[in-house]
Amino acid sequence: MMKNYLKRRIDIDLLEWMKAEDRKPLVLRGARQVGKSSAVRELSKKFAHFLEINFENKNDSVAKPVFERNSNPKTICDELSAIYETPIVAGKTLLFLDEIQSCPDAISSLRFFYEQMPELHVIAAGSLLEFALQNIPSYAVGRLRSVYMYPFSFEEFLQAMNNAILLDKLTAVSPLNPLPNELHKKLTGLLLRFVAIGGMPEVVSKYASGGSLLECQNILDELTETLYNDFAKYKQRVPAMRLGEVFSAIIAQTGQKFTYSRASTSANQIQMKECIELLKMAGLVYSVTHTSSNGLPLAAETNARYRKLMIFDTGIYQRFLRLEMANLLLEDKFEQINKGALAEMFVGTELIKTQNNRLPAELYYWQREKGGSTAEVDYVVQKEQNILPIEVKAGVKGAMQSMFLFLAEKQQPNGIRCSLENFNKFQNINIYPLYAAGKILEQRL
Repeated sequence: MMKNYLKRRIDIDLLEWMKAEDRKPLVLRGARQVGKSSAVRELSKKFAHFLEINFENKNDSVAKPVFERNSNPKTICDELSAIYETPIVAGKTLLFLDEIQSCPDAISSLRFFYEQMPELHVIAAGSLLEFALQNIPSYAVGRLRSVYMYPFSFEEFLQAMNNAILLDKLTAVSPLNPLPNELHKKLTGLLLRFVAIGGMPEVVSKYASGGSLLECQNILDELTETLYNDFAKYKQRVPAMRLGEVFSAIIAQTGQKFTYSRASTSANQIQMKECIELLKMAGLVYSVTHTSSNGLPLAAETNARYRKLMIFDTGIYQRFLRLEMANLLLEDKFEQINKGALAEMFVGTELIKTQNNRLPAELYYWQREKGGSTAEVDYVVQKEQNILPIEVKAGVKGAMQSMFLFLAEKQQPNGIRCSLENFNKFQNINIYPLYAAGKILEQRL
């Protein structure tokens, strides 16, 4: 548990859920160690009583039998209250069931809490929860509210670094109202540091409290080792070594169409697809799928044969590649790091973090489907009722042929260029600095 809690975007969602009259048990979903438990503990300060049960903790082994032999929420609460000597009172107690995937009966009980005891605040979370939820009937899942949680966004990082003034400035700017150059340079420098350390809460907390880059790097190395160790827990029929192989291939192919033939020497395409789906379910990998982009919704015209893949955090990414952190912090070197893949990955993860967090992460890109064409737009998103193309540039220069081709073919009015430039506007292209990628879906066109 972190000593000092760093505020998160999800805190607002948790407060809204707490105050809602028509409330379902809340399921926090996301990769391991992205801050789910810490966010719930922070919310618990709003309650008179708090009971946290971790089903992977030996000290909480007494809780499993309670759920195994009971389905009535009141009986469950009476027994848990007696065991833990904590009052469980509707409206006054927050019941937190952590690592709930280790107790299938507790997952099943959530349905009954909604039906028979909806006034009690119940939150469930788990690092491998997606696998367990697969085995729950759809009608039971419909009685739960899911919220997806991710590593820190750049704005959350600024808040953690006590840069309230910069945050305020960033809120007011747009392509028609750029920042002063000095502030732009300062934000660019902070961006490069954030890309280097990533958004994992333990790393951000260490850096925000004065920790060195070397200390952050050591934590990242520990986290990457933990990720590999976790692979053994996913599914017995998928060897951990194969999962690790595919995970490494995804990192190596970031920013490119994923090619199975380059991913593994020991697995066939079906096995690799299963590995990818497991990694996505665990919140470690996001897919960027080709869409023809002829209309909304974008998902209606996707082609899964053309798909890019990326992992969930830039800090983890750079440690797997063993990139030199010092080079990542040099502004004029940023566009040379892995040919811009890191910049593209950063924008993608920022877009995910600002999407509707009640739905699984979805990203799309476009490439011309005519033979011999190399036209490609890095991301395509829905903004209001428009289809908005986004091109990512790691520096301050770059051609825009693909963007203009897309706008002409799809008859769309505007595009976005995301780069190290300051806010600006060029013809019908709105320019957003890389550090403002999270603003793209928030600001009106």
